[in-house]
Amino acid sequence: MPDIGAIEPAALKARLDRGERVFILDVREPFEISLAPFPGASHIPMGDIPSRLAELDPDRETIVVCHHGVRSAQVAMYLARMGFEHVLNLSGGIDAWSDADPTTPRY
Repeated sequence: MPDIGAIEPAALKARLDRGERVFILDVREPFEISLAPFPGASHIPMGDIPSRLAELDPDRETIVVCHHGVRSAQVAMYLARMGFEHVLNLSGGIDAWSDADPTTPRY
């Protein structure tokens, strides 16, 4: 089984605050994104990932986000199996992110 990394919300926020251009893949459903959008993220719902894999760059670092980090971990492992070498899961998902970025609502 491929190994995926994880990134804590505070570490991701620090990278974004430094102006790093990070590719964030939000795998939540559209209704979830409407409740708490992740700034600058690309949105592909988890169930659509296999059919939309060609839209993603396997050579680019990809940080996968969901609500609590469970679905995103599954997607990150799938991407790793598909040959993506630089995949990170956002620990705790957008729920934990809202602690690092209080402008993001909790749901």
